Amino acid sequence: MLVPRIFSLLLIVVLIASCATSPTGQRQLLLFPDSEMSKMGAVAFEETKKQTPLSKNTRLVAYVQCVAAALTKQVPGSTQWEVRVFESPEINAFALPGGKIGVYTGILKVASNQHQLAAILGHEIEHVLANHGNARVSAAYAAQGALSLTQALAGAPSPMKDQLFGLLGIGAQYGVLMPYGRGQETEADVLGHDLMARAGFDPREAVQLWRNMSKAAGGRSPPAFLSTHPANEERIRGLTRRMPEAMRIYEAARKSGRRPDCGQP
Repeated sequence: MLVPRIFSLLLIVVLIASCATSPTGQRQLLLFPDSEMSKMGAVAFEETKKQTPLSKNTRLVAYVQCVAAALTKQVPGSTQWEVRVFESPEINAFALPGGKIGVYTGILKVASNQHQLAAILGHEIEHVLANHGNARVSAAYAAQGALSLTQALAGAPSPMKDQLFGLLGIGAQYGVLMPYGRGQETEADVLGHDLMARAGFDPREAVQLWRNMSKAAGGRSPPAFLSTHPANEERIRGLTRRMPEAMRIYEAARKSGRRPDCGQP
């Protein structure tokens, strides 16, 4: 009886010591170092590249990489971001720890210009920068005790491996469609809005993007209280409230010469 009690006490100490604060002040549990999260992101990205064909449309790939490059230039640090475009009708995109960005061609039917794509990618990049993937993996790891989710990375396809990829923010049910909890989604909305504005993309287009999302969903989005993330209408209200600040950042970026010109998808 003594050993389990000591283990439980040690686990509590570790959990308390590992609590951190997100960029907007939310408390989150971070059990894994950045190096470990980067390894997870790299493995998940390689798996995706094996399972989903890459787009051979060089013009489209150059367009996506142009938007991503303008955004990542505004990210502190020296991370080299790898950007890939996947040939798939999924209306989705994701970013992973370690500087990995994936865009499915289906989302370009909803994000109809460079500013709207920047809103999507800015949102996903900020999930990584705010350590949301780490928080999700850490919470699952703590809940499952000594069972290491990370062991699933080395194994064959399995429900546990799918779970880990989902926690990192990748997969058909994740990314833009159903990625994170409500608080993390709202935080990524705020931070991503500022990031796109700082890169010189028009933040007003983020509102139009989520209108496009609502139209693409055909009105099938669940009410906000039934969802783990904000409904499109709720997102639009939040972005609209913050628009004056985002526009201030945008105008300053434009005056500084940040005027991306990536063309059209």
